[in-house]
Amino acid sequence: MRICLLSYRGNPYSGGQGIYIYYLSRELRDLGHEVHVISGPPYPEVVDGITLHKLESLNLYESPNTFWQDLSRVRNPLRFYEFLMVCLGTLPEMLTFSIRAYNRIRALQPRLKFDVIHDNQCLAYGLLLMKSLNIPVVATIHHPIHIDRQIELAQAESLREKWRLWRWFSFIGMQRRVSPRLDRIITVSRTSADDIQRFFKVPENLLRVVLNGIDIDFFHGNGHIPKEPDSLIMVSSGNGHTKGLLYLLQALHKLRNEVSVRLTVVGNGDPQAEPATLVREYGLEDTVRFTGKIEREELARLYATAEIAVVPSLHEGFGFPAAEAMSSQLPIVSTIAGALPEVVGKDGSAGILVPPRDADALAGALKHLLADKQLGRNMGEAGRKRVVENFSWRQAASQTVQVYEELL
Repeated sequence: MRICLLSYRGNPYSGGQGIYIYYLSRELRDLGHEVHVISGPPYPEVVDGITLHKLESLNLYESPNTFWQDLSRVRNPLRFYEFLMVCLGTLPEMLTFSIRAYNRIRALQPRLKFDVIHDNQCLAYGLLLMKSLNIPVVATIHHPIHIDRQIELAQAESLREKWRLWRWFSFIGMQRRVSPRLDRIITVSRTSADDIQRFFKVPENLLRVVLNGIDIDFFHGNGHIPKEPDSLIMVSSGNGHTKGLLYLLQALHKLRNEVSVRLTVVGNGDPQAEPATLVREYGLEDTVRFTGKIEREELARLYATAEIAVVPSLHEGFGFPAAEAMSSQLPIVSTIAGALPEVVGKDGSAGILVPPRDADALAGALKHLLADKQLGRNMGEAGRKRVVENFSWRQAASQTVQVYEELL
């Protein structure tokens, strides 16, 4: 089968969508399929044997150029639209990528005819154009962005900030209109499937749940690296409120006179961001360190040296950090938000589940685990076993191919 994977931004260090593209494309290739990845910047990493088609964009939100330097790069109507929408404070990236991807796929025909097109949460109007090419179009929705918008709006402190967020999330209307018109929707948890039906109105007969996998050979925590006593790790892909770091910092503030801990936050490296400001306000400078973006080898090492992983998220469509930490044999302190109970397990064998936005509950769970090292080791072993048994990329790829075959 000749498969085209679409990802409007595909780098693994951009978050879970980049991880998804890397491993799914690799496993589809290993199953014997011909895999092409079409991506905008930051571009994904792909293994040998996969064809990567890079689509340029203005990428203005990450551009170091001045206004006039970026204006000089506007050479066609699509770039002009992208430039104008960024100036207005919206995110046009999904729409412009989908149009560019449609043009690329159409140009490749008939020399290169794809059997299926699989979108990675772009959900833009260009996908409907692709359906006119008589190719089945499937999309993966990790979770509806409506939830992120709700969380961000609830945290906004002024009408101006709320208006800015409404502009930024304006692409949601497009995603809501496109999603029910695609041939199949794949999602990564039962929780996300329910949310997709509620927010995107996708009929249940079009939805398929395919759990994500974890690279258990890479994230293994084999015990060869010494543990740092009383060390915590939290992985966050952005500075937003959805990852719950603010509540973890409040929990550490409550514990600072009772226990001595060290928290490593992977990501959130902006010294002017709200979490870093709270670290100074709470007097946690000697307790918390931010790594910024790091290579995955360093991430695996940090998991191996930590004693406890904390996932204080306000919502997760799946929860890669929880599953990666479990694969690394770490006990988990996690909220019950979104799909996290599906990943961590509800029986308490692999971790302690607490309500979201509850600093007292976080503090209590951490204090309990820090005091009972044997319980932490038992949870780490149980978590590793759960990941090995339930979260396989080969299984995810095989089930994804079954969705393709339904349409073919």
